[in-house]
Amino acid sequence: MKKVKDVYKTFSALVWKEGGWYVAKCNEIKVSSQGKTKKAALGNLREALELYFENEPSFGKLPSLRDISLEEIKISYA
Repeated sequence: MKKVKDVYKTFSALVWKEGGWYVAKCNEIKVSSQGKTKKAALGNLREALELYFENEPSFGKLPSLRDISLEEIKISYA
């Protein structure tokens, strides 16, 4: 049996409160979760990401973190 090396990757997340729940959304991968506390939302997001990558053979499809930027935009609305 082939031994699989542990692979670690750091992701960033946005967390906000929506009603009585905290929502945590991964910025690099379209995965999100929620919890009653910020800590619970982040823990649930970690678990969701682990499940997402459970059957992935490699991290080759992930975007380079150097290619990601967080920008502020202004909009007008009626």
